[in-house]
Amino acid sequence: MSTQQVPLTYEGILEMFRETREQFQETREQFRESGQRMKEIERLFQENAVQMKETDRKIQESSEQIKETAAQMRETNQQIRKTSQEVGKLSSRVGDMVEDMVSGGNIIAQFRALGHHVIAHSRRKTFGERGTDASGQIDLFLEDGDVAILVEVKTTLKNDDVLDHVERMEKYRNWIDSTGSDKKRYIGAVASPSVEDNVLKFAQRKGFYVIVQSGDIFEIIKPPEGFVPKTW
Repeated sequence: MSTQQVPLTYEGILEMFRETREQFQETREQFRESGQRMKEIERLFQENAVQMKETDRKIQESSEQIKETAAQMRETNQQIRKTSQEVGKLSSRVGDMVEDMVSGGNIIAQFRALGHHVIAHSRRKTFGERGTDASGQIDLFLEDGDVAILVEVKTTLKNDDVLDHVERMEKYRNWIDSTGSDKKRYIGAVASPSVEDNVLKFAQRKGFYVIVQSGDIFEIIKPPEGFVPKTW
């Protein structure tokens, strides 16, 4: 069976050209769209490259900060160790001063001369529940029957130390009242190797005896006329 050939006419040729042109235009549009997608993909790659560079920069900065922080921590640890050593030396110095005051009955004899018949003493007397605001420590505790003298010792005495001892006296009084352990009256004293005149007078105005080192001994500074130690 033979295939019948369609006769080529002018209208047929025009139709073929029209279809070919439409296919060409469609193909060109597809190429244009593909080109736009490629440009978008390239733009995204460029943005990702910039972001990766920024991320790498931040990582490097973080690494440097970590190194700096580690160095600061090492320095802080060294300072803490140094401070701990200094605190230990200071505590030892205060302990030596207390020992010097009571050795040979020096300070005890002086308080007796002022009318306080000290019969016993103790060092570093703690009170209250440890770690609470109501707790504390008395460097030197002198007992005189129904009276006790609470002595705070400092390597250098300042006005703030005097105020701290006022607060310590109040805390101790409150603690004794809460326990009902005794009915003593309490007076205070502050001691230091060196006390400036204004600090000495400030402490005496607060009702404290002031003890100052003189050579190898400690002595109670003569209170001003009319001085009466404050009682808690």
